[in-house]
Amino acid sequence: MTNMEKLPTKIRVSLGTAIVIGLIKGKLDAAPTTAYLMTYRRGKCTANCGFCPQARESSSRADMLSRISWPVFPTQRVIESLEKAVVDGKIKRICIQALNYPEVFTELLAFVKAIRHRVNAPISISCQPLNKENLRLLAEAGVERVGIALDAATEPLFDKVKGTLAGGPYVWKKQFRLLDEAVKIFGKGKVSTHLIVGLGETEREMVETIQQCVDMGVLPALFAFTPIAGTVLENNPQPPIEKYRRIQTARHLIVNGMARYENMRFDENGCIVDFGVNRETLLSIVEGGKPFLTSGCPNCNRPYYNEKPSGPLYNYPRRLSEKEILLAKMELGLA
Repeated sequence: MTNMEKLPTKIRVSLGTAIVIGLIKGKLDAAPTTAYLMTYRRGKCTANCGFCPQARESSSRADMLSRISWPVFPTQRVIESLEKAVVDGKIKRICIQALNYPEVFTELLAFVKAIRHRVNAPISISCQPLNKENLRLLAEAGVERVGIALDAATEPLFDKVKGTLAGGPYVWKKQFRLLDEAVKIFGKGKVSTHLIVGLGETEREMVETIQQCVDMGVLPALFAFTPIAGTVLENNPQPPIEKYRRIQTARHLIVNGMARYENMRFDENGCIVDFGVNRETLLSIVEGGKPFLTSGCPNCNRPYYNEKPSGPLYNYPRRLSEKEILLAKMELGLA
């Protein structure tokens, strides 16, 4: 490791991950199967996304991302704990979330190299790599998958919540170019993007963007908008669970090549009225429960990023019970 890639002494760890890998004591309703880490800096991100507690102008707590708290630990202690947790089979993947700040990329490379040296688990990075050279450096350092977030389903919403209108550095067309470059470097299915339901899009707009991503070889992971105190969007509501279930179902069908956006039908408000498959196929998929699980990299279950454990659960971090599948069928109007 060069001096340019000096390993930072501290790193944030999601609360659930910290419990699973033995950094703190606590009880978990659902244990994360991926270890979630986040780059640490004094202060907030230089970006200004309207939904994010790490945004430059947010007054949210600095240890929050979505509705999860991320305490700070010494980097070496975290790496040692990860090594043991992977050997013990508690952790299957490591995901590093990166804020935006000038030194972030060299710090990311240092984290990846240090973890790869000690820990035998695939690494995902969720970041804004800014150019294809950085993407190549991540791949060469041993990153298995990379995530570049779109978050919003349309260009006007993107500009409003994280682009120029929000005072942010991101540009819709540039994000797509970066996703395309990432697929060339990492391969189809090894690049993901985050899409947040509930920023003002219609179901039609979200499903069309999901299809566009899948056609590029990008895996779309769904989140439900979660209002966080201190953010620009703190007073916006979460999306109706029925809307989220329809989009989850459409995503599952598209990702698995069972239907396409062009074959789905929507009403005058852009709501899905036909998924482009027969009722028997639809019921079979819904009754399996898979559309409603957390979507993302393999072994990513992200417990309670979008919801309180008391529910409603937008993304289930584990297999659904029969009662929960019946509830999902009711939410989809199939029961």
